[in-house]
Amino acid sequence: MTRGPARPRPHRHPSPEGVMTSAQLAEQLRISPAAVSGAISYLVNITLVRREREPGSRRDRYRLHPDQWYEALTSRDARLIRWSDTLRDGIATVGPETTPGRRMAETLEFFDFMRNEMERLLSRWRAHREEVFGPTGPGPADNG
Repeated sequence: MTRGPARPRPHRHPSPEGVMTSAQLAEQLRISPAAVSGAISYLVNITLVRREREPGSRRDRYRLHPDQWYEALTSRDARLIRWSDTLRDGIATVGPETTPGRRMAETLEFFDFMRNEMERLLSRWRAHREEVFGPTGPGPADNG
């Protein structure tokens, strides 16, 4: 992660709910609102934070996902599926016996391997998390 998006990372949220506005983030991190905007857009895109409206306001605020890293990894899985589909199309286009086709097949096999391993790993994580924190996980106060 580049320096810009790393600064307003969700675990820096000082509020017990894990929610802050752009102005609060800019003030806390001593960066410009434009820097917050760019970084937050990136973090929303990779599902580490969620953009929402303050009740009764047009002002955006940013909420930390309760299980932010799990969410980020599962969204990565969706990307691997899209990339795998693209690779399958590429292999069909250039032929599986060509050099580019073999390279794409190896990359496809790697993505499939990673997806399968990630599914097993995340399943083990869910069981471990429930054992350590209970069925609902850590409460909002544990986000800070």
